[in-house]
Amino acid sequence: MTTDTDTTVAKPKKTPQQKALSLIKTILIYGLMFAVIYTAVNWWRQPVMPANPQLQLTDYQGQSIDLAALSNDRPALVYFWGTWCPVCRVTSPTIDTLAAANDYPVVTIAIQSGSDQTLHSYLSEHNYRFTTINDQEGEIFADWQGQVTPSYVILKEGEMAQGLTGIQPLWSLKLRLWLSSVF
Repeated sequence: MTTDTDTTVAKPKKTPQQKALSLIKTILIYGLMFAVIYTAVNWWRQPVMPANPQLQLTDYQGQSIDLAALSNDRPALVYFWGTWCPVCRVTSPTIDTLAAANDYPVVTIAIQSGSDQTLHSYLSEHNYRFTTINDQEGEIFADWQGQVTPSYVILKEGEMAQGLTGIQPLWSLKLRLWLSSVF
């Protein structure tokens, strides 16, 4: 005598094509979830332009920098970073490459990275040539409501066009700057 529990229905095996489609579907779903979460977190953590931003600054070597004027002809990138930031060790070479290309103005703001001499030594040691403002007390970053380093702001005609955080590849920064110049 057989009971209902003795009979098992065998599921048909998936073909290789079905397995591949299932894998692609899973990757797309998780990729979309990652993109949505990453975009939301990036939006939440991005710097916010103050109501009356201080756009006339002085770099660590005493040169005057006018961020509004720099961003009049083409968008300018402002990069908030720190010598103490491990992620910035990955992103700073990209910023140096972008600044050296001279396609767009690039100004960096080193947050709580020591004295001007300490900052100069760090920049020399890493062979960074980008323009740097020394935000010794972190007041500029706090004024922009910065939460994480690295953070980036794209200024266009003295106004914030975009804000972002985290690791940004060179192509992404160039694309964002170009889009800011077009729109």
